[in-house]
Amino acid sequence: MDEVRIDKWLWAVRVFKTRSIATDACRKGRVAIDGATVKPARMLQRGAIVSVRKPPVTYSFRVLELIGSRVGAKLVPQYLENVTPREQYELLELQRVSGFVDRAKGLGRPTKKDRRDLDQFADDLPEGMDLFDWDEDWDEELH
Repeated sequence: MDEVRIDKWLWAVRVFKTRSIATDACRKGRVAIDGATVKPARMLQRGAIVSVRKPPVTYSFRVLELIGSRVGAKLVPQYLENVTPREQYELLELQRVSGFVDRAKGLGRPTKKDRRDLDQFADDLPEGMDLFDWDEDWDEELH
């Protein structure tokens, strides 16, 4: 095999789960061969560097062999060499670690710490006072 479509190769070496996802990535400009974005039908040759942008990381692979059908995960190293710079993996790790740290206060589901703080607040209330009791006098002053 001298040439193979880029979308088919990306699917065959398990960069993408399905061929249609690989095709969509090419159409959206997330796949490049030797620095130039490509369409899904672009033919791939041995020795090319394929860059795949899966935000926040851009993975880079050197094509060792061409293949048109999907192979098992253990056989993938025969067909590609991962040449992704270390900085890209550091970006991925940084995003994974800071995923909950960057969440704006009050947005999304409460964290376990938020729940514990609320429980502590409810436990510290004076006896007989319920967290959801409203002061009727105060409510009447508003109307």
